[in-house]
Amino acid sequence: MAHGTNAMLAGMGRRDEATVPGTFGRARDRGLLAAVAGGFTLAQLVLVHPSMGLGWDETVYVSQVGTQAPAAFFSAPRARGVSLLVAPVASWSTSTTLLRVYLALLAGVGLYLALRAWRGLFPTGVLATAGALFATLWVTLFYAPQAMPNYWVAIGALVCVGCYLRARADRLDRRAWWGAAAGAVLMALMRPTDAAWVALPLLVLSVRQWRLALALVAGLAVGAVAWVTEAYVSHDGLGERLSEASRIQGGLGWHNAVDDQLRSLIGRTLCRPCTGEMPNPAVTLWWFVLPLLAVLGLAVAVRAGRTAYTLVPLLIATTAAVPYLFLIGYAAPRFLLPAYALLAVPVADALRHLVTAPSGRWRPVVATLVAVGLAGHLAVQYVVLERAVDRTTADRRAWTRSAAELHRLGVRPPCLLTGHEAIPVAYYTGCSSGAIRGHNANTTKADILRTARTLPVGALTPPGGIPPGYARTWQTHRLDGLDVHIAPGPV
Repeated sequence: MAHGTNAMLAGMGRRDEATVPGTFGRARDRGLLAAVAGGFTLAQLVLVHPSMGLGWDETVYVSQVGTQAPAAFFSAPRARGVSLLVAPVASWSTSTTLLRVYLALLAGVGLYLALRAWRGLFPTGVLATAGALFATLWVTLFYAPQAMPNYWVAIGALVCVGCYLRARADRLDRRAWWGAAAGAVLMALMRPTDAAWVALPLLVLSVRQWRLALALVAGLAVGAVAWVTEAYVSHDGLGERLSEASRIQGGLGWHNAVDDQLRSLIGRTLCRPCTGEMPNPAVTLWWFVLPLLAVLGLAVAVRAGRTAYTLVPLLIATTAAVPYLFLIGYAAPRFLLPAYALLAVPVADALRHLVTAPSGRWRPVVATLVAVGLAGHLAVQYVVLERAVDRTTADRRAWTRSAAELHRLGVRPPCLLTGHEAIPVAYYTGCSSGAIRGHNANTTKADILRTARTLPVGALTPPGGIPPGYARTWQTHRLDGLDVHIAPGPV
């Protein structure tokens, strides 16, 4: 397959001018993509509350560079890219609203640049449609303004694959070479393992283009150098860090998580364990239509003689999705964002074919049917997004109320919280967080008791939960959805 695809790639220099009309550099072309990106930013600010508090994972990333609380434990699977991304704001401000606005603006710029990376490969209208399709998914809108890595892996994948195809089509296009490397850097900064699943097929396809392969490898190395270095400093080596990351994710191996991903489409941000009934078919229909349209896009590309432009993103979307569909035993919808981003391009091309084929003229009846389908799809996405935002906002406000009550009880910085939901509650309270077992273990019972002699310490449990042995005699107080067992005052 690699040999056949390489043969197709070798012929990409002979561009189909009928397929890519006009000059991409025209102001109206750039303006169309800018309008999509600007609309995406505006939709984030309107539909996702900028004041929505930080989530569990966000508090870990932001605390590494922020001033609100000490740095939380940084487990093996995480990479420092998100912390680097938020540092320009989080390093001097504790305003969640300001951080959300900053990330929304940055997400819009990222989408614009990612679409620009595909210039000359598809008509601008197709790229704008692809951007709009990706940008209007509830999971994209929900996570783009959050301090999380998956959206940025998706942007990096779009940039990397688009520039890779341009570099193969025109070996003198040095900007495309640099763009492919930059996309690899961004992915590896955010999630090195995800970057590997995207880049490996590109490296296989570049077996006869060693300079392009070298650019990709260099990009991956630059992006992952901090993660690899940290592996040897803090995790006893790269192999041990990968093994530890696998354990935290439930042990990588054969797991059919397709049904878990379907259950998560209702707006469940983490489906672990993933139980319960399947969502209404109206919620999951788009998930099944997406690959069908992608296959149609491939058929269109084959007939037009530009197979590789569509086959390569389909291949990379598949490899990006494989670990989250078949190698882990749980689901989160954000895991598939890179696959959705790459699928959006051939899907947009397929939609253009449906409304204009075979003569290239507008087909009013088909266009109306497609418009109605898209309108229904957008309505479903909006309903799911609204519910996810409301539920998430309520949960994070509960952490804010718990922090206020802890302050009233005398647990103020510097302080330490352990136990159930200790990481996010500690961030909101301004405390350090600690655990003696589990994925985030970073302390011992002796260290906790030693700290309690000089600082306020609380052990959190679910309502009515049994506290750890060292906290059995500590005073218990009810918080918002939690119990806290507070150590006697420092001596």
